[in-house]
Amino acid sequence: MGQPGIDFPGLGVGLVIRRGRSILLYRRTRMPEAGHWNIPGGKVDHMEACVDAACRETEEETGLEIGAIRFLCVSENRFPQDGHHWVSLIYVTDDFTGEPRVMEPEKLPEFGWFDIDALPENVSKFTLDAVRHL
Repeated sequence: MGQPGIDFPGLGVGLVIRRGRSILLYRRTRMPEAGHWNIPGGKVDHMEACVDAACRETEEETGLEIGAIRFLCVSENRFPQDGHHWVSLIYVTDDFTGEPRVMEPEKLPEFGWFDIDALPENVSKFTLDAVRHL
């Protein structure tokens, strides 16, 4: 069968969570782009709607309750050095409840709110694509 993103292109989702001019980013520990700051997101499960996957993954990773979201852009990235190829549907929202927290410390050990004009170093390609479309 193989592994999505490695043996064949993987289908992922991401969600830009906005609070004013700031967006929520988590630092990744896993490939691709380990060490980079990224919007919440992940893989789409078989037979799962992409919009539902974006909410599910974000809620699992952040502890937030996500309300209405809207489509923002498509981000396709190939990482030859990591052997990964992902196509991700990126969504955006400012409709959420709760405060973000570290829910998966082995994968996403820290987070922060960053102004879209003052992003940290080492921002993921998915995040840069999303910010260009905001």
